[in-house]
Amino acid sequence: MLLLVVARFICILQCSLLAVAMLNPIDFLALQSIRKALHDMPGSNYFSSWDFTSDPCNFAGVYCNGDKVIALNLGDPRAGSPGLIGRLDPAIGKLSDLAEFTVVPGRIIGTLPHTLSQLKNLRFLAISRNFISGEIPATLGQLRGLQTLDLSFNQLAGSIPWSIGALPALSNVILCHNRLSGSVPSFTSHALTRLDLKHNDLSGSLSPTSLPPSLQYLSLSWNRLDGSMDGLLTRLHRLNYLDLSMNRFTGSIPGSLFSFPISILQLQRNSFTGSVHPVDQVSIPTVDLSFNRLSGQISPLFSTVKNLYLNNNRFIGQVPASFVDRLLAATIQILYLQHNFLTGIEINPTAEIPLSSSLCLQYNCMVPPVQTPCPLKAGRQKTRPTSQCIEWRG
Repeated sequence: MLLLVVARFICILQCSLLAVAMLNPIDFLALQSIRKALHDMPGSNYFSSWDFTSDPCNFAGVYCNGDKVIALNLGDPRAGSPGLIGRLDPAIGKLSDLAEFTVVPGRIIGTLPHTLSQLKNLRFLAISRNFISGEIPATLGQLRGLQTLDLSFNQLAGSIPWSIGALPALSNVILCHNRLSGSVPSFTSHALTRLDLKHNDLSGSLSPTSLPPSLQYLSLSWNRLDGSMDGLLTRLHRLNYLDLSMNRFTGSIPGSLFSFPISILQLQRNSFTGSVHPVDQVSIPTVDLSFNRLSGQISPLFSTVKNLYLNNNRFIGQVPASFVDRLLAATIQILYLQHNFLTGIEINPTAEIPLSSSLCLQYNCMVPPVQTPCPLKAGRQKTRPTSQCIEWRG
């Protein structure tokens, strides 16, 4: 019996040595440490293939080039998989050739290991939808080749390190749904196409040169950012998605913005002021400028927008006739003009608004000529008090 036990031990030892021979010993030990700090959540079998008596390069999520680990994807990537629980071990920094490191959604806690800064070949870092806390290590700014940084949907706090903004190869930065505070650093990478910082507690203003013109996707919504965006936005002519909603931005909205190749433009719930003058017919399908302090007359160039939200501003005058034509033709689906100071709209009271279209004219300086259902938040008052309309005209 004793001989059998000894023989089995020798076999295991030989297999382990063989695995080490196949993989660099430092990488082998690093994977062991990483494995000890993490566990499968109930329903996950990700680590079932991590048998260190075999070649780690055959483990699920481990990819090698020669005897070095070049990519580590922790967790079952299939949708709905439970993910992992535990912490990220600092030994991750020992995988010196690692170019890609990802973690699937799960319940990993603790801070980001500072040893991540040792991964000089890292190009792709994505650890989202877990419970990572603490601050983003400023030493990540040493990863000069980093292209994608996704730390979204965690519990990260503190400021975004300025060293991150200085990374020269960044193309995607996704830090949304955290607890980040402070100002937005300047991003200098001319390869940057996506910047998503929504749902944080960021504050302060952005300078006209703080973001590169290469940006195509910009979301800063649900923060406490302020100041004018006029000078910055005019430079971002490649944008196809822009969401600045739920902030405290001020100043005017540049007319050139409405000529950008944007599919959804969301500027609602800020403090933008002044009149809005697109330079050409607007082809953006959805434009939301609601809950600002915009004034002047509504430009007829907006009549080609499919979903237009201009409610809760200070617009005056007549609604352009082109809006009525397109509304009745069902090319406008949503036209929300409630809570302004508009004085008229030329529409036949017997006109039938298409069922696919929605018009709201409530609480303006006129009696709505047609009765249409409005959102509940528009209130019950059909017309703005005369005293307010006289005061506004004065």
